[in-house]
Amino acid sequence: MKNNVIVLVFTALVSQSCACSNHAGINREALVKRHTVVLDSLSGTESVQVGNGEIAFGIDATGLQTFYGNTMSQWGWHSVPCPVEGKHSALIPEEWDFHGQKLPYRSSAKGQESLYRWMRENPHRICLGQLRFLIKKANGQAIAPDDVKEIRQSLDMWTGIVESNYTVEGAPVRVITCVDPETGSLAVEVRSSLVQSGKLQVEWTFPYGHHGVTGADWTKAERHKTTLISTDANRADLLRNMDETVYYASMLWDGPVDFSETEPHKFLLKPGAKTKTMAFAVCYSPHKINGLPSSLAAMESSKKSWPAFWGSGGAVDLSKSLDPRWKELERRTVLSQYLLAVNGAGSLPPQESGLFNNSGWYGKFHLEMHWWHGAHYALWNRWPMMEKSLRFYHDVLPKAQALAKSQGFKGARWPKMTGPDAEDSPSGTGPLLIWQQPHPIFYAELEYRQNPTKSVLEKWLEIVQESAAFMADFAVFDEKRQHYVLGPPLATVPENSNYAQSCNPAFELSYWRTGLRWAQVWRERLGLSREKNWDDVIEKLAPLPVSDGVYLSQEDMPDTYTKMNWEHPSLVGPGGMLPGDGTDPGIIKQTVEKVWETWQWDKCWGWDFPMMAMAAARNGNPQMAIDALLHPSYKNSYNKAGLSTGGPFPYFPSNGGLLYAIAMMAAGWDGAPPIEAPGFPKNGKWTVKYEGLHKTP
Repeated sequence: MKNNVIVLVFTALVSQSCACSNHAGINREALVKRHTVVLDSLSGTESVQVGNGEIAFGIDATGLQTFYGNTMSQWGWHSVPCPVEGKHSALIPEEWDFHGQKLPYRSSAKGQESLYRWMRENPHRICLGQLRFLIKKANGQAIAPDDVKEIRQSLDMWTGIVESNYTVEGAPVRVITCVDPETGSLAVEVRSSLVQSGKLQVEWTFPYGHHGVTGADWTKAERHKTTLISTDANRADLLRNMDETVYYASMLWDGPVDFSETEPHKFLLKPGAKTKTMAFAVCYSPHKINGLPSSLAAMESSKKSWPAFWGSGGAVDLSKSLDPRWKELERRTVLSQYLLAVNGAGSLPPQESGLFNNSGWYGKFHLEMHWWHGAHYALWNRWPMMEKSLRFYHDVLPKAQALAKSQGFKGARWPKMTGPDAEDSPSGTGPLLIWQQPHPIFYAELEYRQNPTKSVLEKWLEIVQESAAFMADFAVFDEKRQHYVLGPPLATVPENSNYAQSCNPAFELSYWRTGLRWAQVWRERLGLSREKNWDDVIEKLAPLPVSDGVYLSQEDMPDTYTKMNWEHPSLVGPGGMLPGDGTDPGIIKQTVEKVWETWQWDKCWGWDFPMMAMAAARNGNPQMAIDALLHPSYKNSYNKAGLSTGGPFPYFPSNGGLLYAIAMMAAGWDGAPPIEAPGFPKNGKWTVKYEGLHKTP
């Protein structure tokens, strides 16, 4: 069975165009296993996950979701009935002045609060179901968190297997948990005398969908249905109906087990024989589930697929370094690869909290963050893991074109906050954001660098052209200045200024140049003539705003480094994340140094630190790059499980940005000094072994 899943199996061959250090090959198993996650307490924030990019299970220290944990997928979405007829088309847009024209944006809730809120909250990602242990104490009461003692839970990322050991009233419990990468099935094996005595059972429950953090509402049993459609000696199949959402859930168990429905949406798995072991597998799918692997087969699949994943693509080994921070940087790098394979390698762009919970805006994804979640896959030579979600742009191109047309623009305009329906979610900020617009051109360029073929050029041509057509049309020629300008209105990367007045932000000006330049090159590669209008915009686009030898966040913002030195320091982006179009080498270098000295880093987000590291590396300050990646700000911390505190918890753009920065610092970038690991300090404290990495554009 292959129902919208991602298989974590890759060839172990490394592309000949990849960069390798001048060292012996890296022992990848040793690299991964020295960062095995070990937890010794029950904590909702220190929590591990198993999954395959399409579905993920968060589990607590009991090995299931006994006290906390979630089950989320790329396909599991739900909408409550809309309070207004016509849904999205009924929302009245707010009109903004755009150089004498009226620009309609979904930016105001005034007089339409219920519809505005519904459009933001729906569709939302849902918790598909929860599995918890029901363990009774000697007095007959169910255990509480404090009753779980002597906890030692380990996540072996090399095999994708979690082993949870603990005791309840002195009785040891051992639980093995993993996901079959091919089917997305959760496999569980429990061994304890509590199984034999009948004191340990498993409860399988199903909530109504909700837009909140957990994706679950346990108070509306009457609003949904859970139907037992078939059962036999070792399997049960369920059908879930929730408004217009329909999906299936199946369980397959080993040995004699009593499976029963105890109340609506609640089922009990009770061992039927006097055995200390209970094993089962659970699968969720938008389609009827046919073949379902046993728990043993799922575990064997996990043990084969994860080593294949780690053996593919790139690797970075810092273990010979003398700087005492090497291990933490390497730990973050390894854990980020695992977490993003679980949370950010699916068929849709990831939400900022991945498949962990809905803290990232109801489960919807932000397209300006898609780069931070997945661009690193190109550098780490794992492009197929990014390519899955890039199909979204091809699928929703007609909607992006319609959005641009509704606002009077040519081409396609990509929304900021959206879901699988590609609707532009209303917001006071989102509809005015523009820096996601060149992203698809960047992705196309990354793929072409991996596979420079005509088929890639043709596959991306329409996306590249339509993205660039909007960009060129959005730039307005100012007769007085004799320049094309961006805005107003617009929301800049930091989102902390007056949108009605924001004009010519440094990052967007540089990215516009890069995107249009690459779009022209794309045409030339196919033998097409250059678009004259695009060249005109590139040539006459306003220069990046400068004052006292450094760039400003945007035009007419002299207090960039005093009052506005918080939120994203996007003005370093042109000289780090981007290849520098429109920048002066001396000015961008001084800008990077001044931002590092003056920025309020405790008021930033997790991906700001790797963005700063990229800029420092590209501008000849590798020591600053290391210091940025390991900055002590709370917003730059990664807990024992590798989860970032850089935004809504957890915040996976931090992990993706870190991986992009590490690959860039190791393998280099276009025009980098011809030395090994050019982004790492040459002070004798860093020994960087790397292989299978691509250079950064």
